[in-house]
Amino acid sequence: MSELSGTVALVTGASSGIGEATARTLAGAGATVALVARRKDRLDTLATELGGGALAIEADITDRVQAEGAVAQTVSQLGRLDILVNNAGVMLLGPIEEAPIDEWDRMLEINLRAALSMTKAALPHLLSAADSDPRRVADLINISSTAGRQVKKGSAVYNLTKHGLGAFSESFRQEFSRRHLRVGVVEPGAVVSELRDHLRDGVREANLKRLEQMEPLQPQDIANAVHFIVTRPRHQTINELLIRPTEQDD
Repeated sequence: MSELSGTVALVTGASSGIGEATARTLAGAGATVALVARRKDRLDTLATELGGGALAIEADITDRVQAEGAVAQTVSQLGRLDILVNNAGVMLLGPIEEAPIDEWDRMLEINLRAALSMTKAALPHLLSAADSDPRRVADLINISSTAGRQVKKGSAVYNLTKHGLGAFSESFRQEFSRRHLRVGVVEPGAVVSELRDHLRDGVREANLKRLEQMEPLQPQDIANAVHFIVTRPRHQTINELLIRPTEQDD
């Protein structure tokens, strides 16, 4: 049997980058995967490629009703939920003085509120999975950032959201560890992704220049980290995994 045979994983932001790579990796390990994002065409293509009952769910999870609906549809059609990967996020950088406040609102909605909505909706199903075969353990994975560990100028609200996600995760750990619902926070450094496509002119160029000064991480590197966390034996939890490019010195 594959490591995750008989389990169901839900991955948000699954239409590209880290989310897509994670969905592929978990499916390769035997999980049936629910793919959640707004770009239905990409999800349908990915679901077809994965096969094995992969489920494409178009949803804007900043809308709590749609977030709850994504979880409900997963459980209704796939029968259970063992792993939730809160991957959807946005990184809108730049000095505080020049930042449009709607960028701050967007990061709060996607990076924090959407993750909270997904977690709350998934909680009873994760607890049920943790109390049943095949693994008798369940996993919540929150994709954070090095910005959740260190604060830098030019990324104030991004720092806020990622530190907040880490704080929530630690409190979650304390509440549910004895019920075998594990939480793992993955904190990547510079990764090749679409995040930079949404940066404002000027900010984008500076960030891309920084990326050119190192060999960045690939989405598959983060997917491998998620796979490592969720395949630990029942008695072991990886609560936090910080992963940087070797050449990243900040």
